[in-house]
Amino acid sequence: MNEIYVKLLELIDQRKPAALVTVIATMGSTPRETGTKMLVMPDGSSYGTVGGSSVEAKIIAAAIISLREGKCLKISHNLDDEGQHDTGMICGGTMEFFIEPVNAAPLLYIFGAGHVALPLARLASQVGFDYIIIEDRPEFATRERFPEARELLVGKPAELAGQINFSSNDYIAIVSRSHEIDFQVLRRVITRPFHYLGLIGSKKKRVQLFDRLRDEGVSAEQINSIHTPIGLEIGAESPQEIAVSIVAELIKIKNT
Repeated sequence: MNEIYVKLLELIDQRKPAALVTVIATMGSTPRETGTKMLVMPDGSSYGTVGGSSVEAKIIAAAIISLREGKCLKISHNLDDEGQHDTGMICGGTMEFFIEPVNAAPLLYIFGAGHVALPLARLASQVGFDYIIIEDRPEFATRERFPEARELLVGKPAELAGQINFSSNDYIAIVSRSHEIDFQVLRRVITRPFHYLGLIGSKKKRVQLFDRLRDEGVSAEQINSIHTPIGLEIGAESPQEIAVSIVAELIKIKNT
């Protein structure tokens, strides 16, 4: 049993989703007892077992649905079913299962550690995002300023952007102090996987940067995936208001 929890913590640390399956009730002759657990990954691979055979195949299929929809499920199966209306098994009992999707907190990469990044990080953390700060000024990328940061990466932002192993579940906010830094980061992340990519700046800046991306051969589809000006349009002006608009957009993207 402990091995299941160790594996689950490992998956969470690696930011990989999984469904936790628990046998919550049994009746009659069953292959596993109440409390038995199994982990199911989105691709259908599993760790542990809740009984094997056709019943486990059905549970894995249900776990994949649970992960996709983000909903818990409670289901039961008949193991005395030689006629194959349910499992086709002849163990003589029934099993009830609870399936719980387990997803790591969404991860936000914040390029920049200045006047917008600071309230952005605080607000994002308050609504359930983990965040990583990427900044070339060590005096800005500190634990005192960003105490809840998962990591503080100090160095040239564009170089660090090229080294990060982004996933299709990740969120990226480019809010550095320089248009040129923004562009150099953007050109390195635009071809990488991500769930959200936002760039701070005006509509004029957007036109200029997009023209440069096109000149470098970036596709229209990739360019259109950039949210800029970043954040929902709420008339934000101060750094704090801009941070609110960005976090609102992150929440909107996460929940749709």
